[in-house]
Amino acid sequence: MTTAYVTHPIYLEHNKPRHVETRERLEQIDQALDASAMRQRLQMIEPQPITLERLHRVHVPKYISSVEQVARDGGGGLRGRGDETYVASKSYDAMLLACGGLVGAVEAVLRGDFKNAFALVRPPGHHAFSAHGEGFCLINNIAIAASSARHDHGIDRVLIVDFDVHHGNGTQAIFYDDPTVLFFTLQQWGIYPGTGHWSETGSGSGKGFTVNVPLSVGAGDATYARLFDDLLAPIARRFQPQLILVSAGYDTHWSDLLGSMLISDLGYFNLVRKLVALSEELCNGKLVLTLEGGYGLEGLAYGVVATFAALLGDASFDDPIGPAPHAERPLDEAYLNQLRELNGLG
Repeated sequence: MTTAYVTHPIYLEHNKPRHVETRERLEQIDQALDASAMRQRLQMIEPQPITLERLHRVHVPKYISSVEQVARDGGGGLRGRGDETYVASKSYDAMLLACGGLVGAVEAVLRGDFKNAFALVRPPGHHAFSAHGEGFCLINNIAIAASSARHDHGIDRVLIVDFDVHHGNGTQAIFYDDPTVLFFTLQQWGIYPGTGHWSETGSGSGKGFTVNVPLSVGAGDATYARLFDDLLAPIARRFQPQLILVSAGYDTHWSDLLGSMLISDLGYFNLVRKLVALSEELCNGKLVLTLEGGYGLEGLAYGVVATFAALLGDASFDDPIGPAPHAERPLDEAYLNQLRELNGLG
């Protein structure tokens, strides 16, 4: 078995000139995969559109119809012309194939066709709620993938890890009262969307199954690695997931246009290695990632290459961009202990 990836030309057709979430993001990734000779080590999964049945388990049908109508009318903003969450004429078709590509990757990994997989899809998804999209996201790809694994493949426990610089508010809302999906998310505090405080831990039967780790400006490789080791790993071991899904956002890179974190591409390599090891320990290696943010094009592109290197089991990664130009803010030990106590780790 090897590592698979998902891509399709229509993902480039979801596009708005001069917008930060643009087709150039995937074009740069494609160039880096070829320049690094990484693509030849991977197997491609041809995506199929997500079915409306699966889509409607997570999203309100009226909302989905409204996105389709905006696209068929030639495009625009979800809430008007000025809305930054745009719909182009091909966006509806792209979003169906993006979500279907991720779901197909999950199914292929669950069947044992591939060791793990990464869906290089657009538009992204983790800010999309059941009844509306926002934050450049139209539908919540990772939520639909988790729902499909639960309903169609008998998976009882799904762990979602989100390391995008922005809080995955849509994913959190969809699973906030659901004990079958554990949502673990790290994000820069004080920026869009303004949610993701450590006190947001779930509700009802889902209480304790949402873990938020808001971080100050300047967190980098060491902080994220420590949080993965001392917080994520023990929480995951207690939960015992049968599948791990990852919202992979590369806007935590030190060169990003929208974030103020200091992760390097070598840092992504090491974080994904930890996720691979955790998946092998807990769920027979069943690990699937999907692309979310990342707006510094070179950092994004080689962050994806680094991710594939980790998924393939490489022992090292030569970061062509290098570390952040200044030192990261160290992790506050008292804060880590507070997070551990909050999540029942003593």
